Amino acid sequence: MMKRTLLGLFCFVNVLVVAAAQREVTFLSTSDSHYREPDHKMGSHNNLNRASVEQMNGISGSDWPAALGGGKIAKPRGVVVLGDCIDDGDRKSDGREISAEQYAFFLADFGLTGAEGLLKYPVFEGWGNHDGPPVGKEKNGFSFQSQLKKRNLLRKEKGWLTALSGNGLHYSWDWDDVHLVQLNIYPADQQNKSVKYSPVWHDPQAALSFLTKDLADNVGKSGRPVVLMSHCGFDTDWWRKEDWKALYDAAKDYNIVLYIFGHSGTGVWKWAPEGESKKWDCINDGQLEKGFFVIQITEDRLRAAERCKSGVKYTKGPDGVTRAEWSGSWTWNYTFEKKIK
Repeated sequence: MMKRTLLGLFCFVNVLVVAAAQREVTFLSTSDSHYREPDHKMGSHNNLNRASVEQMNGISGSDWPAALGGGKIAKPRGVVVLGDCIDDGDRKSDGREISAEQYAFFLADFGLTGAEGLLKYPVFEGWGNHDGPPVGKEKNGFSFQSQLKKRNLLRKEKGWLTALSGNGLHYSWDWDDVHLVQLNIYPADQQNKSVKYSPVWHDPQAALSFLTKDLADNVGKSGRPVVLMSHCGFDTDWWRKEDWKALYDAAKDYNIVLYIFGHSGTGVWKWAPEGESKKWDCINDGQLEKGFFVIQITEDRLRAAERCKSGVKYTKGPDGVTRAEWSGSWTWNYTFEKKIK
């Protein structure tokens, strides 16, 4: 029995070593698509979203920025979308199911597997503060989170997922030996009691407990790279600093190579709670209408850059609607790289 156990452990470690040596994980990340119906009172940027998805489809074979060493971009494994997929998560107007209409635009562009919509890669989305309340608490008939649960079951049936939370919302998966975790709005178990703003819509629904168990069960002491993602990052006032510290404490013993989030803007920086010396590299990946990040993780390096539209001009008309004019050109921004193990 001892020999058999040692042999199993040897094989497990050997698989991890081989996976690391062959690691080539390229994927795309974006957020805040905020799909709207075309006659939305604030206007619609669905055309800019669609242009970004078309750019995603053509990114393979393009060159990395010279600042990151150049070379061809490999075919992405998939696209992560970090919440606020639609603009109005629980809305009906004059009998119209507005949320369902907006969601239909999301599906038309992103599909699920790379075969149903415009996007040619699998998609791994989460919900944000615009996407609506927990299942059963919607008031107007459509539930984004209900759709997410159904799609997660399909992902599980296809063998894409490593773990799925008991409530069907939070999930993890593996590309080579890289472990990725989709934590939706933010990784806490419940909204901080000191925050009174929108406690129903902002309920994280046990995301932190899922993460804690998932890392223990599926990463353990392997040391393999982990990518965490959520809609909100470490700059959101209704996800509090003490909650950030609880997350950090739950994950600090693992090899967190990247934390990706949306919600608040675009940028790249390092973060750790006060008093902690080991900082996490973070990407705030901006809005789909503006672009997306290309991220590559190999056996010894992580590099990333934002592929973004250039020359976009926004003007607000006398009707109060903001409209965008775009030249059709693209550029690179926010280049980032580091060595990893």
